[in-house]
Amino acid sequence: METLPDTASPLYEKVKDYVLGNIGSGRWPRNQKLPSENELVTALGVSRMTVHRALRELTSQGHLLRVQGVGTFVAPPKPQSTLIEVNNIANEIRARGNSHRAKVLVLEIFEPESQLVAAFEFPAVQPVFHSLLVHFENEVPVQLEERFVNPGLVPGYLDQDFETTTTYDYLQQSTPMTEVEHIISAIHADEETARHLAIETGEACLLLHRRTWSGAKVATVNRIIYVGSRYSLGSRYTPNAAGKHP
Repeated sequence: METLPDTASPLYEKVKDYVLGNIGSGRWPRNQKLPSENELVTALGVSRMTVHRALRELTSQGHLLRVQGVGTFVAPPKPQSTLIEVNNIANEIRARGNSHRAKVLVLEIFEPESQLVAAFEFPAVQPVFHSLLVHFENEVPVQLEERFVNPGLVPGYLDQDFETTTTYDYLQQSTPMTEVEHIISAIHADEETARHLAIETGEACLLLHRRTWSGAKVATVNRIIYVGSRYSLGSRYTPNAAGKHP
């Protein structure tokens, strides 16, 4: 049987210290799968509820990565995606030396509601193209990408295979962006989002609302959801000549 740290902390905190100690010592390296909850219960001589709470809190703190139906892993260093620039997520993942895969969930013609009509700045309701994809990094889902696309600017959108080419690459070739709008918000994953991203319902996520223009027309309206414990958004820039923030 393994020995827990000899401290006055609550039992679940001792389990957390035990896990962090194994990570810090290199016994459990990055991306390694942890023993199951049942195995930890047996090894540490504590209740399953204690182990579950410890692993849940370490996951929310970014130390562990839990994939439903697969297991719990030591979290890799959290990748950072640029906030100001619009980049191809496949290129970002491959630049880190990891493998990328996309799964298309929806590719259809969509009748927009009033809020989406306003976002496109249409004078009246008209159909748009709609896609929903999950992006995987080393087979772990990291991003849920939903796009609504102006058919007048990108008529061939529904004919593409977005599991072999990215929506980013196709849109850049078809209708280059001339203007971009970003709005970031924090959300809790609903049941559908949690299912697609293999996380628990209610887990913290980052939602990036993005609109792009090609000339005077709105080309796309996008909702991109990142798992909070698996991704971060950030940027670094040089102030303008006057030293003012842009």
